[in-house]
Amino acid sequence: MNFHKIEERILSLCPYIKEIVVTTYNGHPFAVIYPNFQTLKTAHIINIESEIRWYGVELYNMEVEESEKVRGYMLLTEALSKTKSGEFDLSAIEALISEDKTKIKISQEEPADDVYKTLKSYISTLSSATVLPSSHIELDLRLDSLNYVELFVFIENSFGVKIDEAIFSELMIMQDLYNYIKEHKHYINPTKTEWEDILSAKKDEELIYSPFIMFAYKTILLPLFKIFFRLEVKGVQNIPASTCIIAPSHQSMLDGFLIEATLPYSILKNTFFLAFKQVFGTFFFNPIAKHGQSILIDANIELRETMQHVSLPLKKGHNLVIFPEGARTRDRKLLEFRPFFAMLSKTHNVPIVPVVVDGSYEALPTGKILPRPKKVKVTYLKPIYPEDMGYDEITMLVKNAIEVEMKNNPIINR
Repeated sequence: MNFHKIEERILSLCPYIKEIVVTTYNGHPFAVIYPNFQTLKTAHIINIESEIRWYGVELYNMEVEESEKVRGYMLLTEALSKTKSGEFDLSAIEALISEDKTKIKISQEEPADDVYKTLKSYISTLSSATVLPSSHIELDLRLDSLNYVELFVFIENSFGVKIDEAIFSELMIMQDLYNYIKEHKHYINPTKTEWEDILSAKKDEELIYSPFIMFAYKTILLPLFKIFFRLEVKGVQNIPASTCIIAPSHQSMLDGFLIEATLPYSILKNTFFLAFKQVFGTFFFNPIAKHGQSILIDANIELRETMQHVSLPLKKGHNLVIFPEGARTRDRKLLEFRPFFAMLSKTHNVPIVPVVVDGSYEALPTGKILPRPKKVKVTYLKPIYPEDMGYDEITMLVKNAIEVEMKNNPIINR
């Protein structure tokens, strides 16, 4: 296999990669990647791994046969090791892949003032990793968009320093963030704000209702899908009459339309859909989203305001459709579930209805434009109530429910 060719192709696809080495790990191609942090800062990207994964590694995977797909990757915060001749040091890189980083104990001199102690103490509540001055907020400490909002609010309330995504994209190393806060602070008063307080802020935006258009979508799509995809729908009776979050698995671009088609109209007219602006804000999809009770989000800008807007349907007693994986599967397996939907469920005390969308992966694989007449099944499972559970427990219960249903009642389309 020509690893150099794979490296060149991924580099050509993603401007946010500076260096890449592809080698073999567990019998499959594996990429070690050093991001182009300067380009990421210029573009104000704060969800670095997601950007590189979907617009680098996975775009490449869509083009090639199964045997050539990159099955794993590692993002580094320092440049890749090189030999004296300037070539990549493959032995050092392969050793890096196989080593257990949890056994490495690193000691660094840390600032001793209250600003650093307060900041480190709070970030330690968000991450199980060791917090060091050199730690990258995302790549080392594994913070995500949900954590970013919590962090921004904490910094504003505790130090009087307002940080937005553009500023934060320049400060994703712990030492840099500390330096910025120390320079701009007005006071030190550690104050943690709960999500209920963050989401309760009044928003000027209003929800755009389109009940007649939603009815038209359903009227057209449901019979069309039943004929073309032999669509099978189960478990609609599990959807509660009260406000809820509908959380489907995500196999293809068809999934949102399948949910629109299969929800009873009495529920559909009171339901809003969460979608990414990068996809549904485009020329082709924007008219559909605008009149389809959709809330468009961008994971790299105005996160706090976005999350407040997303919570509006729930605050007003309506339903919200969120795909917990945040992206479509590239190999039919479930992706990691992001906990945002669990936070909303817990904060607003509304149940989650897990939904299995199965067969749409074969009907419209990633990278294809025209759907194929494959059988599709949509199954609404019993609701899960947040009660006294934490976000992680809620997230895992929903994912497990979907996994069990997919395992016990599979569609054979392959």
